Amino acid sequence: MTSRAKNKIKAYGIRVLQSHHPEIRRLKRLHTPSVHGNKHWVSSWLLMDYLRRHPLPEGSRVMEIGCGWGLAGIYCAKKFDAIVTGVDIDPEVFPYLRLHAAINKVDVATLPKKFNRLKEMDLQDIDVVIGADICFWDKMVYPLKRFIRRALNAGVQLVIIADPGRSPFEKISNYFVKKRGGEILQWKVQRPRNIHGQLLKINNRGEIKGGHQ
Repeated sequence: MTSRAKNKIKAYGIRVLQSHHPEIRRLKRLHTPSVHGNKHWVSSWLLMDYLRRHPLPEGSRVMEIGCGWGLAGIYCAKKFDAIVTGVDIDPEVFPYLRLHAAINKVDVATLPKKFNRLKEMDLQDIDVVIGADICFWDKMVYPLKRFIRRALNAGVQLVIIADPGRSPFEKISNYFVKKRGGEILQWKVQRPRNIHGQLLKINNRGEIKGGHQ
């Protein structure tokens, strides 16, 4: 494998630049993300694999919370022509998201906001909420619970959160299994490498209506 090939990943039809790629190194000199935003979220590949097997309707309106580099949202935009918004507390991650959106030839809107600051009015036009590796501290459990409840109350039809299976994620998953009929799915992928984890899936209102204008 050439050094150039080692700088990139291609899986599930999207291209991802590694941290030592010249373009990523250039961005790191200009932008310093906090809260682990200096790399892509590994559980994003679990989301992509699930959505490959269970495709969204064309034109679905998707919000990726705690998006970081936004790979799962970019996948939705590329594969399903989804209208995607990436939400993150740290605007310093958005240059990395925009770079990956550009190399994958899609558009993704960005919104610098904590997910617990999103109101129902921010969610009323959203069909699907996704997130990867967004609950890694205990202090994030309560705000994420409140956000997911708010999203479901606003009419979001599907919520899917991916995680390696950390304790805070398990607390959230168990809550929504009991309270809102959520499912915990064990998931693993072999591309771009072996990754194991869990998905929390919450269906709200049956089938998603895609093809929005």
